[in-house]
Amino acid sequence: MFKRIREDIQAVFEKDPAARSTWEVLTCYPGLHAIWLHRIAHFFWKHRLKWLGRFISHISRFLTNIEIHPGAEIGRKFFIDHGAGAVIGETSEIGDNVLMYQGVTLGGTSREKGKRHPTIGDDVVVGANAVLLGPIEVGDNARIGAGSVVLDSIPNDCTVVGNPAKPVGKVRWKEKELRHADLPDPVAREFKNITERLKKLEEKVEK
Repeated sequence: MFKRIREDIQAVFEKDPAARSTWEVLTCYPGLHAIWLHRIAHFFWKHRLKWLGRFISHISRFLTNIEIHPGAEIGRKFFIDHGAGAVIGETSEIGDNVLMYQGVTLGGTSREKGKRHPTIGDDVVVGANAVLLGPIEVGDNARIGAGSVVLDSIPNDCTVVGNPAKPVGKVRWKEKELRHADLPDPVAREFKNITERLKKLEEKVEK
């Protein structure tokens, strides 16, 4: 247990340059607190104490402003930076070493029982306010830009942005973070292409 706790704390230092001391991380990081409380809630959920699991999850939401359903499966070294407003649904599955920013939603699109939330691979970064809906799969080492709406599965080593999210490039193997300011805008790019085609058509009409 203590080894897992040390691993969680180390993950914060690896993913957040603002972290200055272990005491600060222990006392001032709601994303870390939410993970620890989720593990307790998940334990009771798996042992058929559903109400107790939900109640602990409810308390966690009140304390951290992060909602993680006790049924969600979460791997090692998962960290939610800032955390506020993040929602993780019941059948969500999250791999190891995943970084998620505030406002992210792993939601469902169906009222039917069974798998209805996303599955996130290892070493994935999900930007702020991104929305992932349905039983889609996000491949290992993928990057999802801030504000993206993801409705389809994403292959390994792929960066997606936009609404709906579209691939904009491959992730280099050394790339650890999501450079939000450097991501291309596929909508703006498409408008530019349309404008250029219209200009060419106007030139033809004039001739």
